[in-house]
Amino acid sequence: MTRLSLFNSPLFLGFDQVEAALDRVSKHGADGYPPYNVEQLGENRLKITLAVAGFSSEDLQVQIEDNQLMIRGRQADDPERVYLHRGIAARQFQRSFVLAEGIEVIGASLENGLLSIELERPLTEPQVRTIDIVSSAGSGRAEVIDGKAKAAPRKSGAKTA
Repeated sequence: MTRLSLFNSPLFLGFDQVEAALDRVSKHGADGYPPYNVEQLGENRLKITLAVAGFSSEDLQVQIEDNQLMIRGRQADDPERVYLHRGIAARQFQRSFVLAEGIEVIGASLENGLLSIELERPLTEPQVRTIDIVSSAGSGRAEVIDGKAKAAPRKSGAKTA
């Protein structure tokens, strides 16, 4: 079966990583645990808040793996506790968010059972770069390094103008 790609156009060059990120997101199950909110704090700032009641900061791990924010939680069972009824499970979880290029994690905090992770996209100035067009007519070949043309070495015995 052939897979239909959103980026199957010759006008989209170099979007392989975006397509792979979309595949990763679609493959993760729609498990709703733990519930979370995503808030916009400003034009370039976001905050992800996860409800992780019962987890301590030692039980939680926040990492960035290949432009993916990974939040993992694992609670250890206390063997000395005897439960007559156990309605609150000590379960583990993994929640991931695909980050756009340039997004940075500012920090994370745990307060009242809520894990908050702040993200920021630093402002960047738009860059315009002119690419030199080198003509190789008459000289055989030309080499372009860092936007500057470098003439090909001349054969010995060739006259210089």
